Amino acid sequence: MNNFIKTFFIGIITGVSLFLSSCNEQNIQTQKTNKMKTAIPKICDFPLGEENTGYAQYFSGKSWLAPLTSNKDLNVPLSNVTFEPGCRNNWHSHSGGQILIVVGGIGYYQERGKPARRLVEGDVVEIAPNVAHWHGAAPDSWFSHLAITCNPQTNQNTWLEPVSDDDYAAAVK
Repeated sequence: MNNFIKTFFIGIITGVSLFLSSCNEQNIQTQKTNKMKTAIPKICDFPLGEENTGYAQYFSGKSWLAPLTSNKDLNVPLSNVTFEPGCRNNWHSHSGGQILIVVGGIGYYQERGKPARRLVEGDVVEIAPNVAHWHGAAPDSWFSHLAITCNPQTNQNTWLEPVSDDDYAAAVK
C-alpha cells in the first residue's frame, strides 16, 4: 500500500509540474504575441521619429513626429507624422496653410462643415490658410503623412477642441 501511495503522489506531482510548465510556456507565448501587437509597424520608408509628447495634449491617442528638414535657409519645414489606429488631432487651423502627403496606412481628413475624406498612400491634401480641420488614422490602421508648413515665416497653429468620439465615428463610417 505504501508503494501505491508513493507512486500516486509522484504521479500527481509530475502531472502538476507538467501542467505548470505548460502554463508558463503559454504565458511566454502570450507575452510574445502581445508584444508583437503593440510594436509599431513600419508603414512607410520615412523615419518614425520620437513619440510626439510636445503636442500630445492636442491628439486623441499616440502620434510620432520625425522632422525631415533642418536647413532654415530653405524655409520649408517638413515632418513625417505617424498616428496609431484611431488617433487624430484636435480641430485646428494654420494661418499660413498646410500640405499633407500620405505616405502609409489609411487616414481621414475633415474640414469643419464638410464630409470627411478617406486618405490612402499617394493622396495630397492642400489646406488653405485659416481653415479649421482635423486629420488622423482610421480606427483599424496606422497612418503616416508628410506635413509641410506653408508660409512658415508667419504660419501659426490655432488649436481648437478635440474631435469627439461620436463625430470621429460618424466621419469614418
